[in-house]
Amino acid sequence: MKIGIVGLGTVGEGVLKVLTNEKESIFEKSRADIEVKYACDLNINRDFSFDFDKSILTNDYKKILNDPEIKIIVELIGGETVAKQIIIEAFEAKKSVVTANKALIAKYGVELFQRAKQNGVSFLFEAAVGGGIPIVTPLMESLVANTVTEIRGIMNGTSNYILTKMKEDNLSFDEALKIASEKGYAEADPTYDVDGIDAGHKINILASLAYGGSIKFKDMQLSGIREISTVDIFSANQLNSTIKLIASSKLLSDTSAQISVEPSLIPNSEILAKVDDVYNAIETTGSYTDKTLFYGKGAGMDPTASAVVADIVKIVTRNHIESDYFFNSTKVFEIVDSNTVKDSYYIRVSDDFDIENSPFELINQIENYYIILANNISKNEINEILKDAKEKLILRVMK
Repeated sequence: MKIGIVGLGTVGEGVLKVLTNEKESIFEKSRADIEVKYACDLNINRDFSFDFDKSILTNDYKKILNDPEIKIIVELIGGETVAKQIIIEAFEAKKSVVTANKALIAKYGVELFQRAKQNGVSFLFEAAVGGGIPIVTPLMESLVANTVTEIRGIMNGTSNYILTKMKEDNLSFDEALKIASEKGYAEADPTYDVDGIDAGHKINILASLAYGGSIKFKDMQLSGIREISTVDIFSANQLNSTIKLIASSKLLSDTSAQISVEPSLIPNSEILAKVDDVYNAIETTGSYTDKTLFYGKGAGMDPTASAVVADIVKIVTRNHIESDYFFNSTKVFEIVDSNTVKDSYYIRVSDDFDIENSPFELINQIENYYIILANNISKNEINEILKDAKEKLILRVMK
């Protein structure tokens, strides 16, 4: 089957490399005969990391869209405007699409699924969540007998690397971010990674698939790791815990769920506390399987390219589930505000706070901060009690 690749950035070049170098191996294992007829990029005169037939290169994506021989388009340019238009045009041309575009799926997944269905084509996106970690396919296929009630995990390698460096090397957030940038783990603008947006896109996709409905991204509660200090890292360690940026979703009823991304304290006895550096780990809870863990590199050229190629093979071999259950446009979930849910919390508050006349019990005092553990209380209630304090940080304690 002939395919076209649109976008030859890190992932796009990786996909072309895998399909070039592993063509015979893929055919031997799956009987999928895949030929890249065109590969499109704005800069086709640059150097590539491997040898291939340069005659397939083009800077006009319309050449791919208008070619009747091409049955699959691999969209890897990213973004939410041009990429969306290319995908829609591909569907209208009766071409299936494989993408790694998590932001696009999180915001427009329902619409894109419907358009693919209307045109009788496939739309796959394993690489959008977890890079090389297979998680989308297990949710849609391997766990099909289960009602998945909970998903939680570390879904952003950049923030996890920063928190790991802060803990291991006693670095501030800014110092750890600088190292992450130097190593290429952080973008020039790290906002999506460190503010929880990237992880938010991923948990949105997974929850939509698991619960069989539409989850509006704007309704989710997202917070990042910028406010985590060396005091918090030290305090967590004293409590035999580790701070991680956790994306989580919990099915509350047939029509409601609790979904958030937030830095949290995790007991060191938990597996997620041991996931360090750029690695990701995603834990699902199923009605029959109970807890299942998926672990691996969540980004990078080769792991992500591997996931993209797997989707291409599925379409070529017609070996995947297509169902109206996933991203169901008629079932919109109510997202419960996690700030109203009673739970256990770690609190760091400046020592101008009148702790003696508060309901809290002091567990430690470090520098100019009180360290508090509070149970059976909501974040909104804590914020009300601490409203006059100069500085505060509130982190959920996971159990």
